[in-house]
Amino acid sequence: MVHLLLSVIYLSFISLGLPDSLLGAAWPSMYQSLGVPISYSGVIFFLISAGTVVSSLQSDRLTRRLGAGKLTAISVGMTAAALLGFSFSRSFWMLCLWAIPYGLGAGSVDAALNNYVAIHFTSRHMSWLHCMWGLGASLGPYIMGATLVWGAGWPMGYRVIGAMQLALTIVIVVSLPLWKTKSGASSRKATCQKALTLRQTVGLPGVKAVMAAFFCYCALEQTASLWASSYLVLQKGIPAQTAASFASLFFIGMMVGRALCGFLTIKLKDAQMVRLGQGILAVGIAALLLPLGKHGALVGLILIGLGCAPIYPSIIHATPDYFGADQSQAVIGVQMASAYIGNCLMPPLFGLIATHIGISMFPLYLLVLWAFMIFMHELLLKSSGKGVSYV
Repeated sequence: MVHLLLSVIYLSFISLGLPDSLLGAAWPSMYQSLGVPISYSGVIFFLISAGTVVSSLQSDRLTRRLGAGKLTAISVGMTAAALLGFSFSRSFWMLCLWAIPYGLGAGSVDAALNNYVAIHFTSRHMSWLHCMWGLGASLGPYIMGATLVWGAGWPMGYRVIGAMQLALTIVIVVSLPLWKTKSGASSRKATCQKALTLRQTVGLPGVKAVMAAFFCYCALEQTASLWASSYLVLQKGIPAQTAASFASLFFIGMMVGRALCGFLTIKLKDAQMVRLGQGILAVGIAALLLPLGKHGALVGLILIGLGCAPIYPSIIHATPDYFGADQSQAVIGVQMASAYIGNCLMPPLFGLIATHIGISMFPLYLLVLWAFMIFMHELLLKSSGKGVSYV
């Protein structure tokens, strides 16, 4: 039964990644057919992100009331409805309307699934599940690109993925009895039945530190993914087509890294996995900073992807250990909210820096985020009493 439930959760993580890169892949075709400026994608992205922040902050209350399985089913169903709504939208205001359930569904399922896995399964499953998220995030643009090549248009791309999400919703509903099965992989159990308020959650020792660490990590990851191609073209003189291929290696590095991390977690603890990722990140950023030419930049991007791989899943998996299983859902909710805020704010901030100072600041910007992330993670470990040993 446990293995069957794990299969459902793995499918859910693939599904979670499918819509994440769709807007960027489809927008060059969308804005022309809708007759709006290209910059309007920012409005839709903001609405989706705002929805994810709101639903992440409500995840503790909703999970306690509905349970992780029901909340996942409802959230995936909302996302499916929103994607299908996108596919039938023929005006910008309709896209804005459907962006609201799009974001609300994504935030709830992200926080609920991560907490459920952190409590009931081992760290290796968390790494492999996030690898599955990367697979979904890679498949989404591929499916959209295929529908565009076939001449079916961007609505069909959203329709196909919406149908996939709808099918997954049915699978999750059928599997609901399995969600009551305890895996036996973890002895951590939630005892508190009352949801924490936002003030109570943020007031817990170490929460501010983990929020800041998550903010910096996700800001670094999103900035690297968004600006890597531009940096390679404008600073390293690499042709745009080649740079696009090089930039994709960042995601490949992250996916491969998370697959490998699943095996490393058998020997290493969560905090050690985070520190390992931070060390690899340092080497990758150094490769961009040093005058190593085009090949050095390529290696640097791969290493940055590999370095990112263990950080997100390891911090999430350690949350019940740091704050208790009874409070972990509330803490993971604010972590997710911090992550989405970092995704929204920090890449555009670098855009301003690149415009007024220069794209050459890209590795330095990543370095600052990296350093602040390390400081906050070590502060978290100190506050939880788990930050002494490096071995």
